[in-house]
Formats: sequence, structure tokens, C-alpha cells
Amino acid sequence: MTTTEHVLVVGGGMEIPGLLREHVPGLRTSVMCQMYVVPRLRDVDKHARVLAFQSDSPDSEWIGAALGIHRDDPFTRIAAFSERDQLRAARLAEALGLAWHPVELVRAVYDKELTRRILADAGVEKVVARRCASGDEAADWVGGNPGRWVLKPVDGTGSAGVSVVSTPEEARLAYARCSEADHSGDTDRAQVLVEEYLTGPQISVESFSEGGEHCVVAATGKFSHPGSLVEIGHVVPALISESQRETVGRYLPEVLDALGVRDGTCHTELVLTDAGPRLIETHLRLGGDDIPALVKGATGVDLVDAIVRQTVGERVLPEIRERLSQQPEQAEAIWFGSSPCEGRVVRVEGVEELKAQDGFDVESYVSAQDDVRPMEDSHARILQIRVQAPTSEEAVRKAYEAVASCRLVLSVPLVGGTAPDEAV
Repeated sequence: MTTTEHVLVVGGGMEIPGLLREHVPGLRTSVMCQMYVVPRLRDVDKHARVLAFQSDSPDSEWIGAALGIHRDDPFTRIAAFSERDQLRAARLAEALGLAWHPVELVRAVYDKELTRRILADAGVEKVVARRCASGDEAADWVGGNPGRWVLKPVDGTGSAGVSVVSTPEEARLAYARCSEADHSGDTDRAQVLVEEYLTGPQISVESFSEGGEHCVVAATGKFSHPGSLVEIGHVVPALISESQRETVGRYLPEVLDALGVRDGTCHTELVLTDAGPRLIETHLRLGGDDIPALVKGATGVDLVDAIVRQTVGERVLPEIRERLSQQPEQAEAIWFGSSPCEGRVVRVEGVEELKAQDGFDVESYVSAQDDVRPMEDSHARILQIRVQAPTSEEAVRKAYEAVASCRLVLSVPLVGGTAPDEAV
């Protein structure tokens, strides 16, 4: 039987467009993306078409192109699997009359200050947060409100530009760094949010929603760098108590309902404070850092397959719940390695030895002659190792020790800055 399904994928989607075509023989995919995404597209010749736009192309240009195609070769569905173009995807869905996340929901999730206000108005929680327009404003706020504060882009991604500060001068310096950070919004410079530092274990919740029903699939334990808050390790299931797990199971649907989430997967980052769970931020996508693989290995639930099937209109939540009721007794963890300083890679030692052993999934992001830097954001990580073990404690230890057994050999210049003859 020939299908008429034609899915408009906004952004790249990694392996998911190919999985859509495999799942429904005859299904066609068309891609609309920013120009820089094109070299990263997989099996580009398998798409019906690829339309690429400059990063500053207005939404009207994207919508006009989509409407022209839709008139002659109608799209039946639309999807976006990463944050970068989700707001644009929502506007395209609205213009094309296709079902997807509404614009208001995507805005509420993108804008972390708006997220805070929505949750406070709904009575879910209140976390102090203030949008600042300058380094002086951030410094004044921190100076007048003693304690630890987090500065981050209002719509940031990948932990870019995030700092923990406690003095006005730290806030001023952090603002400058934060405003130049990578972000997912429509503005040239990131807008900066100052919010209270939340104390307690940090986890993420991987959930799946269908028709307004929400299911917590897994709680992922997080290990973060103390200064930049960049994540350096994950474990599923998280090392939390059963009572904390039950509290999170009640709390997360309140968050998603308040924001208006009805379908899809969410990756929601929380801190388990003494007063209960508090949101760091949530995302309308799968977790990064191979978290879907950790979840599949530890629970048997394949979130990638679930989002593929839901995209083409299948109901999958009952099967997810059934699979969770038969959850195996095992854990998966991942740990990341990074460079302590700037330099040029000579070699990474120990990686090939680990790859040759059973039980280690090893991925190195660098090779000889690559430049590396300290871990100011998640893009500075250079190595990851994923393992499985009977318990979360054992999985974390095994992954950490595997990374610790590797060595990064760097070439580092003895002097920096301007040469003496150039300084005269």
C-alpha cells in the first residue's frame, strides 16, 4: 500500500528522518534548515528536497517557500527534533495548518524567564529570576542580594555562557561572557537571566506525552562542573531515594501542564532542593549527551523510536508504560573527559585499549592537531565513555575510572599574547 505521508522536517533531525522513511515505506521527507546544517544532513539525497536559508533569513521567507511547496506537493506532517528551529517550526505549522507544538508553548519553553513566570502564576513553584540588560544591572542585583546566583542566557543551549557568581564584579564579568554565548533565539546577542542558585542533587527527567497525558520514563542523575555547571556525567537511574522519585513523578506533570505540553518527548532539568523539586529548564526534545541510549539500556524504552512513531500518528504511550512495568534491574552511565587548558592535541592515550574491551562504548571528539580549551561549555568536552552495570553506583564508578585511565597529550606554547616587536 502506497502512503501519501510527506513530512516537513525543520532543522536536521540527525538519524530521525531516515528512521521515519524506514518505519513507513514510501514516506517522503523534505527538509528546511539553516545553511550551516546542510553538511551535517544524513543521506541528503534521500530527501524529496532540501531548502537551506541564511541564519538571518526572515520567517516570512521560510513560510513563503513552504507554502509554495505545500500547494503543489502537500505536507501531511511537520516535525523539528532540535531546539534551534523549533520556534520557526511552530510558525510554519501554523501557516500550513498542520498539527504541532503551538507558538505559545515553544516561546514559553525557550524563554526561561517566561517559564519562571508561568510556573509561579500556576502555583507550581517560585524561583527568583531577573532579566538584566547590562553588566552593571547584573552587578547591582547581585550586590543588593547577597548569596550565590546563576547567570545564563535567557534562551541558551548546551550550558553555553552559564556562570555561578557571588560578587558584583563576578556578575559583571559573567554578563559579558553570557551575552556573547550560543543561544536559540531570534536576537543577535543572548539576553541574560540572573536567577537564584538552587542547592541539592541535580537530575533530568526524560518524559513522554501523548494527548496531554505525561509519563516519566526515567530520572537521569547529573554530575556537573562546579564553576561552569557543564555536565560531566550522567547515570540512569538517578541515585535518588524512592520518595524523591515519587515526588518527581507528581511534580513533572504539573510543570508540563502549566506550560501547555500535550505531545512529544521532554528533557526537563531539576534540582531536588530541601523544599522539593525546582525547575532549572525544560526542552521539547530528546535529551542530549546520549541520554536516550542510557534510557534504552537501563529501562528498555526506546524514546527515539517512540518519537518516530508518534510523528507519523501512532499511539505509543501504552506500550511505554507496559515496558516500564517490566523494567530490568540494570543501570547505564556516561562520563566525559576534557582538557584542563588550551593547547593543540598531540594524541589521546588509552582510547583504543578501551575500545578493544567489551562493555565500553567509547567516542573521542578530537584527533591530532585539533585545538582544545578548558570546559566552559559542553562543546569543549573531548571524550565520552558509556558503560552498563548492575547498579547506578557501579556504573558511575566504571565510567569515571575508564575516562580517568585515558591521557591527553598536548602541545602548549610557552608564551602567549603579542610578540615584543609587535608591541612597540
